[in-house]
Amino acid sequence: MSTGPAEPGASPASSAPTLVDGGSAERQGATLGQRVGDWMLADLEDRVPHQAPHGRPRPEHTRHPWYRVVCLTGVDYFSTIAYQPGIAVLAAGLLSPLATLVLVALTLFGALPVYRRVAQESPHGEGSIAMLERLLSFWKGKAFVLVLLGFAATDFLITITLSAADATAHVVENPHVPASWDEHPVLITLVFIAALGVVFLRGFSEAIGVAVVLVLAFLGINAVVITVGLVDVATHPDLVLEWGNLLTARHGDIWTMLGISALVFPQLALGMSGFETGVAVMPQIRGDEADTEQRPDGRIRGARKLLTTAALIMSGYLLTSNVVVTLLVPHAELEPGGEANGRAIAYLAHHYLGDGPGTVYDMATIAILWFAGASAMAGLLNLIPRYLPRYGMAPDWARAVRPLVLVLLAIAAIVTWLFDADVDAQGGAYATGVLVLMTSGAVAVTLAARHARQSWRTLGFGLVAAVFAYTTASNVVERPDGVKIAGVFIGLIIAVSAYSRVRRAFELRVTEVELDAKAEKFLRDTARRAIRLVANEPGTRDAVEYEDKTRQVVRDNDLRDEGDVVFVEVTVIDPSDFAGSLRVRGEVLHGQWRVLRVEASSVPNALAALTLAARDLTGKVPHIYFEWTEGNPVGQFLRFVFFGAGEVAPVTREVLRRAEPDRARRPHVHVG
Repeated sequence: MSTGPAEPGASPASSAPTLVDGGSAERQGATLGQRVGDWMLADLEDRVPHQAPHGRPRPEHTRHPWYRVVCLTGVDYFSTIAYQPGIAVLAAGLLSPLATLVLVALTLFGALPVYRRVAQESPHGEGSIAMLERLLSFWKGKAFVLVLLGFAATDFLITITLSAADATAHVVENPHVPASWDEHPVLITLVFIAALGVVFLRGFSEAIGVAVVLVLAFLGINAVVITVGLVDVATHPDLVLEWGNLLTARHGDIWTMLGISALVFPQLALGMSGFETGVAVMPQIRGDEADTEQRPDGRIRGARKLLTTAALIMSGYLLTSNVVVTLLVPHAELEPGGEANGRAIAYLAHHYLGDGPGTVYDMATIAILWFAGASAMAGLLNLIPRYLPRYGMAPDWARAVRPLVLVLLAIAAIVTWLFDADVDAQGGAYATGVLVLMTSGAVAVTLAARHARQSWRTLGFGLVAAVFAYTTASNVVERPDGVKIAGVFIGLIIAVSAYSRVRRAFELRVTEVELDAKAEKFLRDTARRAIRLVANEPGTRDAVEYEDKTRQVVRDNDLRDEGDVVFVEVTVIDPSDFAGSLRVRGEVLHGQWRVLRVEASSVPNALAALTLAARDLTGKVPHIYFEWTEGNPVGQFLRFVFFGAGEVAPVTREVLRRAEPDRARRPHVHVG
């Protein structure tokens, strides 16, 4: 038997009529504020999940071959070609090609194997955060996830602001754009971000078709520019000889060069930004007909092909683009204020192909950079609701797309203003978010391999994790802005989460109640007279315990006799969980005492849900009896919030009061 109390956290708006063709008669007379509120929370009202590039598709959503979905990853991953070579040369100087070679090696032999394993362990797009969540229990697992969410927010939000800032650089440096625009980079970047917000406020529809066009166009025109640059290098071998002589004069032998390249590698790490996205889009991949949700083997194979293809393509472009930028672009032009700053390949496009084709390159680059922001925004809109509402650590409106979009846009605008829309200044923060997530992925697969007793893989993944940990630490030391921004995001997430968890503590928090046959029989039998449930904290569970408890209930509540009572015992399994279903098992102890045993994350919420389920099953309003808990009320409340117990009686009553506004139908709470 299953009975479901009202959905936890449901608000009155959840049953409100949806506005269609002017809305119902009641809503036609609504104020402007009410109509705006209805529009903002529309996807909450009709429970339609927002479909986004990184999102888990609805059951009817059409999935796509992996080679099309790779373009969805590519709008974020491949778009870094527009600015990564310039950043690499600024960081590594003449060593940029060698440092990029180190980056490619770690990409192919470190990050790629890690995320192929992540795809196997989390085939529904949860990523490494979910893997670590499963490995850590209770509050420490939740706290760890909140910290990782802070770094993920850094990664995705800086993707939005950095990509928009680089799109601005391509706009203002174009020779056909008025020179006065160069004085307003922040304003132009904010326009890009606002336009991104408009897309999501209107509703983000199917993205893969657009992504395919943008990625193919962007990679194609970059291939042309880089090829022209390589041809120029090949026809002028003196460029290579001069570069080699300068390297030898400044750094000596090849081992010294590789050592220095390894040291500056952390500043190039944003060239590995696509792996977490590649796993996040897994639900969009079409698998085999034999795939099931438990074993989507075809989807996993497709995801591995996606990750491998994206890594190989990006590695080739990174190596070749860094060679041509290092050899052909004057270093002074790459500095802040230079014509190639943040747009090194565009500079070469204008130089070698002319302003017409160069403008075409700018347009393709602006489009993919802007769409990279859309991909990142969609990732946030799916990542935040995936965890925080499930933990009870987000306000109700955080499950709606439009309010969350406005919050994220406001944060992106503040970040843009603080960094003055500077691509170079945001590189450290971007790299920090990317590296922390990749480190968490490496640690997660190392622990997974260890759990599976795969010794060699544990060792290999452990070495990769150590490299990423070093890279992250080095990046934090060199460019602390990233960890500072992440710290702000982590602080905000924890503060909002704590406030929301306390505020929502008195929600019913039980999605359904399932009674086994014996438990249902107990309730139906007692309903012939009066349903009297006695909350009991189990001790030795011997006959004396139940006899004493029964006499106490009769005495404290001045009952005529011992009556026909049923004991309820709740065992708290994980107090950090927020909502879930309730399984109730009935048993007879010592041939006499009827007991309902329940496992839940919170004693009061479980007892409230059980009494409501008993009422709905039998049609009789039950009585439940408690004894007062000794101790400081504040301390008992904190015990309830963090450990699911504490002062049970008044909290149970408050949960019932909120869940059932009709006093005549509300279960009776007695405390002695």
